[in-house]
Amino acid sequence: MELGEAREVRTTCPYCGVGCGVLAKVAADGEVSVRGDPDHPANFGRLCSKGSALAETIDLDGRLLYPEIHGRRAGWDEALDRVASTFSQTIAEHGPDSVAFYVSGQLLTEDYYVANKLMKGFIGSANIDTNSRLCMASSVAGHRRAFGSDTVPGTYEDLELADLIVLVGSNLAWCHPVLFQRIATAREKRPEMKVVLVDPRRTMTADIADMHLAIAPDGDVALFTGLLAWLGRHNALERGYVTAHTTGFGQALFAASALDLAGIAAATGLSEDELTRFYNLFAATAKTVTVYSQGVNQSSSGTDKVNAIINCHLATGRIGKPGAGPFSVTGQPNAMGGREVGGMANMLAAHMEIDNPEHRDRVQRFWNAPAVAQKPGLKAVEMFQAIAAGRIKALWIMATNPVDSMPDADAVEAAIKACPFVVVSDVLASTDTVRHAHVRLPAAAWGEKDGTVTNSERRISRQRSFLAVPGEARPDWQIIAEVGKRMGFGEAFAHVTPAEVFAEHAALSGFENDGARDFDIGAYGAIDADAYEELAPFQWPAPSPATPLWPAGHLPRKGGDQPSPRPSPITNDAEDMPASKLPISPLAGEMSGRTEGGVQAGLDPSSTRFFANGNFYNPDRKARFIAIRPIVETRTSPDYPLILNTGRVRDHWHTMTRTGKSPRLSQHMAEPFVEIHPADATHHGIGDADIVRVSSLRGDVLVRALVTARQRRGSVFAPMHWTDQFSAKGRLDTLTAPLTDPVSGQPALKHVGARIEKFAARAFGFAVVRRKPVALAADYWAVAKCKGGWRVELAFAGDDIDWAGFAGSLFDVPVADMLAYHDRDTGQHRIAAFDDQHLAGALFIASGPVAVSRGWAAQQLQEVHTSQRERFRIVAGRAGADRPDAGATVCSCFSVGVNQIVAAVAAGCTTVEAVGGALKAGTNCGSCRSEIRAVIQANRVQAAE
Repeated sequence: MELGEAREVRTTCPYCGVGCGVLAKVAADGEVSVRGDPDHPANFGRLCSKGSALAETIDLDGRLLYPEIHGRRAGWDEALDRVASTFSQTIAEHGPDSVAFYVSGQLLTEDYYVANKLMKGFIGSANIDTNSRLCMASSVAGHRRAFGSDTVPGTYEDLELADLIVLVGSNLAWCHPVLFQRIATAREKRPEMKVVLVDPRRTMTADIADMHLAIAPDGDVALFTGLLAWLGRHNALERGYVTAHTTGFGQALFAASALDLAGIAAATGLSEDELTRFYNLFAATAKTVTVYSQGVNQSSSGTDKVNAIINCHLATGRIGKPGAGPFSVTGQPNAMGGREVGGMANMLAAHMEIDNPEHRDRVQRFWNAPAVAQKPGLKAVEMFQAIAAGRIKALWIMATNPVDSMPDADAVEAAIKACPFVVVSDVLASTDTVRHAHVRLPAAAWGEKDGTVTNSERRISRQRSFLAVPGEARPDWQIIAEVGKRMGFGEAFAHVTPAEVFAEHAALSGFENDGARDFDIGAYGAIDADAYEELAPFQWPAPSPATPLWPAGHLPRKGGDQPSPRPSPITNDAEDMPASKLPISPLAGEMSGRTEGGVQAGLDPSSTRFFANGNFYNPDRKARFIAIRPIVETRTSPDYPLILNTGRVRDHWHTMTRTGKSPRLSQHMAEPFVEIHPADATHHGIGDADIVRVSSLRGDVLVRALVTARQRRGSVFAPMHWTDQFSAKGRLDTLTAPLTDPVSGQPALKHVGARIEKFAARAFGFAVVRRKPVALAADYWAVAKCKGGWRVELAFAGDDIDWAGFAGSLFDVPVADMLAYHDRDTGQHRIAAFDDQHLAGALFIASGPVAVSRGWAAQQLQEVHTSQRERFRIVAGRAGADRPDAGATVCSCFSVGVNQIVAAVAAGCTTVEAVGGALKAGTNCGSCRSEIRAVIQANRVQAAE
């Protein structure tokens, strides 16, 4: 794009698996702004706080712009030759299984496809796995056990059509906010809709729940096996469906009946009354959707949890119907795309199986490959254990940060450091993983790269470039293809554009499919660059026009769940085309005319949902019940008496390499923390805002204590986002164990035996500075971006410190006017430095947690301070009456603080809508509406008292 040309580009959000459409506008001066795409069927214009702040994250600060070898800048030819020759030599000496790729759900489908093709088809190993293993591998395994395929049956529309939504292990309000808002909006229109939340914590999602089941950690298997037994005892089964379309029901029901209601209550930590009310509600509500996410998947029994949920839907025939079905919501923007191309160690490509010799032969012929992998490769945890053991000697990490995100993170870091050859492709020059790479390859970032992603409802959307690629960065698919060429596989990796890669991927999905596989986008197998550029979002399957989905001469009628056909990738005249020539289909089922063994697969063509016709992808075309016995798990001990649950916060993402750049997103939760119930806090001698040490058998972290009754007694919760780039000792996955689900290989990140103790801090500090600190001589520190600089939280084990010297090092300004206040008797020290008329930094030290408004102090970095009075006000740490303090941020979209909401409530705003009207808070993405409601309720109670 030429400078001076204003342009708005349709693309897709790079965060969670909802797959929201984004309109990115580049102004004539190059400034970028974003808004939700009102025409995208995933979000219809909505964006969450993270998506709304995307424009704040696309600067070049910290970018890796040139290839590096051992820390020195290198040319692309030298870097690619080094990678190719080292991998080739390693394979020649130690065999194909001595190398590995560790990839990411942040990759585009085209990147994933080329990486999988190189490893499985040409290197000949299946040692390619993905951080999606940490996200949704148990859902994949559960789908395959039940359906015979990794198929998500339903669509987002089901969330609006359901009469009952059961949210299991999902803080939808914070982790998938746009879907949460779709449910909330549907409830406003249909108040009779019921929502049940199954979660050990009372998260913000509980705000819309009619029932919150504060289940014991890993009690989900017992809950849903108990439900199946209840359905059987109370004659609430769809027996005709079970008989005609499933197998294994008797064994599953027998296993589920191992515990009576009292036993289930004991295993789940719920009362018999709670169980009875939930079971009755589920049994009585035909249109039920069960939505589940990481609380189900990230468990050593994750696959059994998934199948326990699916069993209940199969038993009631609630699958493939509008408003009914099990629904796995993925965590990453392209975890689904990775599954489609086979980017996991136990999958082949296009939903084909490595263990199936016919599939291996088919893929080998299609790729004209010399050595397709013959067996599954190493899954993520196994892979890093093999690296530690010396069996993997060359590793390529792409678009992910395993030093922070893998369980037993310190051991993973040690393994990477010891690996003879490590390549990292990334957008940043400094992450906890990049720092250990022998070769660093600069990758194109969101806004620069071009390709496709698939969201949680099987909808494929384009991610389009709207920024010039900076420096010498390149798209990942291109980097991988260049290495493939240098390894001697030039013809197989001769792609020139991402459109060519997508076309090959699509062609493989339809190759010799004939209805045998759910994933089929063969209609796009010959897509050209122009059609690819204009490609609109569509749901698979989209089979080849050679075998049309619709009977000849017939088009589906509009209305209900029978959508009109989508435009062709080549023409916009699809509605005028005869059905026999219709090139694509929106339908989520196999073609009505396609059969295998005389039995139709998937769905009939009247629905966007899979399995409504009762046909599945197992050899007998029936779904399988999985016999699961209710289990009781505990990993506590006298030394580690608490259960640690890990997860996410509202405004940050993964390891903060993107969200950590945004001042807006860094306001809400600015440092690592642990939530603890008031009774547990009292027992352990911990007060709110204390610094605490959380320990497990694997390691320990230092975090801030957040005492809250939302947390279940006996359990603590901490987020996984903080790394060595943002904190002194906040890498949470140093605590988690490499314990995995035996079927899926997904690690158990939400059930860790832990203990907590108060850190003996003698001094606490808070600072605002213009430049990000490079090194801090503090026992505890955490930094967060703010407008004009950085916020810094501090704690020290000692108090005999030269505070003036510490401040000078922290502020990092050569010449400055200093103001200081010291009271050694009380441990109060306050120092501010001014560079001309601007604040260079301010440091506040106290014997307890520092009671200075963070938002107000950060604001001073942007102000002009000409008078001595204004400067002394900063040293005093108090906002003047003319500068009211907004308080801690509640609404990131409009930077509205808690004090502003409290003032609005006092002025008569007693509803979320009224607060929104006065302050705009909660009127954009809606992620903060639950918190606004909590502030309103708290202040109503206080006023009443």
